Amino acid sequence: MKVILLADVKGQGKKNDVIEVSDGYGKNFLIPRKLAKVADAQSLNDVKTQESARLHRIATEREEARALGERLKSIVVKIPATSGGDGRLYGSITSKDIVERLQADHKITIDKRKLVLSDPIKAYGKYEVEVKLYTEVTGKINVLVCEK
Repeated sequence: MKVILLADVKGQGKKNDVIEVSDGYGKNFLIPRKLAKVADAQSLNDVKTQESARLHRIATEREEARALGERLKSIVVKIPATSGGDGRLYGSITSKDIVERLQADHKITIDKRKLVLSDPIKAYGKYEVEVKLYTEVTGKINVLVCEK
């Protein structure tokens, strides 16, 4: 009996997999517990449609992330800060500060957790910060820390 899994079943497969099971296992266990449904032409077509829609959504999201990455390359985020006599900043510039300035100046919203900032910025200068935009898609933001 061919069935389409409606949920992950240990030892059998993942959701939306089409598998072959014995008649008793399918009729007495999987189908009554709403873990699977019989794989007829309509349900197979539904699974194919859902999978193609999912793949299309992933492709469009990846393409949007690449476009955003290209756009970020040309942007310089200027962050004014104050420092002491030795050139060290009072406090530090964190990923939150960078994201807030990017939103205010360029109307680009990025989650602060996507910025890869190994250490907070504690001195004036120009920095290049990596941004994880999507799976296997990264971009770079140029950050300029200057005096107020």
